[in-house]
Amino acid sequence: MGYLRWCWEGKSRGARAEVARYVYSSIFLLTNFLAWLVRDYSHNALAKLHYLKGCKGGQDCLGTEGVLRVSMGCFIFHFCMFITTVGATKLQEYRDSWHSGLWHLKGLMWISVMIMPFLFPPAVIQLYGEVARFGAGIFLLIQLVGIVKFITWWNDRWMSDDTGRCRAAAIMVSTTAYSASVCGIILMYIRYAPKASCSLNIFFVTWTLILLQIMTGISLHSKANAGLLASGLMGLYIVFLCWSAIRSEPIMDKCNPRKQATGKGDWINIVSFIIAVLAIVMAAFSAGIESRYFQFSKSELQSDDDVPYGYGFFHFVFSMGSMYFAMLFVGWNLHQTMEKWSIDIGWASTWVKIVNEWLAAILYKAISIMPMCISLVFACASNAPCEFRDMD
Repeated sequence: MGYLRWCWEGKSRGARAEVARYVYSSIFLLTNFLAWLVRDYSHNALAKLHYLKGCKGGQDCLGTEGVLRVSMGCFIFHFCMFITTVGATKLQEYRDSWHSGLWHLKGLMWISVMIMPFLFPPAVIQLYGEVARFGAGIFLLIQLVGIVKFITWWNDRWMSDDTGRCRAAAIMVSTTAYSASVCGIILMYIRYAPKASCSLNIFFVTWTLILLQIMTGISLHSKANAGLLASGLMGLYIVFLCWSAIRSEPIMDKCNPRKQATGKGDWINIVSFIIAVLAIVMAAFSAGIESRYFQFSKSELQSDDDVPYGYGFFHFVFSMGSMYFAMLFVGWNLHQTMEKWSIDIGWASTWVKIVNEWLAAILYKAISIMPMCISLVFACASNAPCEFRDMD
């Protein structure tokens, strides 16, 4: 213990902050698995609590309420951390010490807030569940902005290379992305829209194909701030969202041949579940340290004393992520019974992913055509003919 304490305290403040985000992510991962255990294996224990016996749906609703209570505890923990660390800019501040240290105190705090929601009446938990839908939507929006910004940054970085080596790699990656997108659309038509009666799936896949074509057309426009690499990666992303949305549909004989979940935990369901949980944690981890994407003014680190990332934003993302994992575990439906080892299944989940796909395409298009709009505004403001002109 003394050696470990020496190793921890011997680190610089910046290094401690970097390590702290991995600790918080590990706690978040532990909370996700705790919510899973409560949902799938704690019905008998929850039924002994007298204030849960009258919850809507009887025995079947206990798992959902348990997930919401675990999620609420996680939300309270990170929201309290958000309030106490927001605005921290320097490593010498007490808020940095609170974020990056005092783990014994925060451990007791985490245990306390995880127990606290199990003392609340069902009405409070149902109200939290309704609010959690909104918070989960905020998390999805933050994640979406981060993905679009990263893809555009990747495109600009490689396409601006004068040596040509990155340009060749960009062409190869974009070609692969487009090929995978087209193959994915074809496979979705074959597997999930085999008959004309599968009209909803046909609509989902066809509209995804149209969005892919529109994004490609914008990228080919000479005045657009885009490239084939960005549109190819975004196209692959929206195809993935479409596939994920269709996979979230309830089991149907003809239009969704996905195997009916038995709740016995076969290895495919177990692996899929674990990957989904890890994806939730990685999404919160990556979005939490990208506060610069949401700043209105560009600011770089001025000195070594500046915090390496926004502590307040980091905990805000994790607090919204707490609501997000609750919605995935209950299928965005507060009164739905989920099978064991299942996650994000139901019509509500399907439509959330489809709307997320459409928002991703709209956001990418808005970022791509922004230079064209600015060029038009400058042309009109200078009393010149209102036509697109290069910003150079």
